[in-house]
Amino acid sequence: MRCRRTPVAHEPIPQALIVMGVSGSGKSTVGEALAQRLGWRYEDGDDYHPAANVAKMSAGHPLTDDDRWPWLQAIAAEIDSVTAEGGRVVFGCSALKRAYRDVLVHGRDDVRIIYLDGSRELIGARMAARKNHFMPAGLLDSQFATLERPGPDERPIVASIDAPVEAIVDDIVRQLPNPGSD
Repeated sequence: MRCRRTPVAHEPIPQALIVMGVSGSGKSTVGEALAQRLGWRYEDGDDYHPAANVAKMSAGHPLTDDDRWPWLQAIAAEIDSVTAEGGRVVFGCSALKRAYRDVLVHGRDDVRIIYLDGSRELIGARMAARKNHFMPAGLLDSQFATLERPGPDERPIVASIDAPVEAIVDDIVRQLPNPGSD
């Protein structure tokens, strides 16, 4: 079931979109397709993890908040840099907790959260089919345990992931205020 929110005319045009969800929800795939559709830059939050975080996750250990703060701050700084230069960016980033999203958005009206919503069963099946990804499927339960779904005050765009990528992107674009316009 899709959750549709009608865009409000006075909402600012987003300068940055953060595609969030648990590992295996499609952040990179959907984020890249969305960025291509909008003609924006795409960045994968995984590329901003320090090597120690990647090693920890590869070994099957979940990250702590202390591990995540520098990573989230690096992503927020990149969002600020891109938008300060007049660019627009789509970032794929798990952003599982409200506190993490607060670091990324830090009160900006022009940064929007897109939550990729899917069942544990669907995402688990996708993760089991993936090859060569540093996040082992065994950590999926910890991801769901950590997940704090975005609240209405965060103005999330919620998209169900039980559809083909193009249909998911269509759903997101329909929910954006003035997508692709300057």
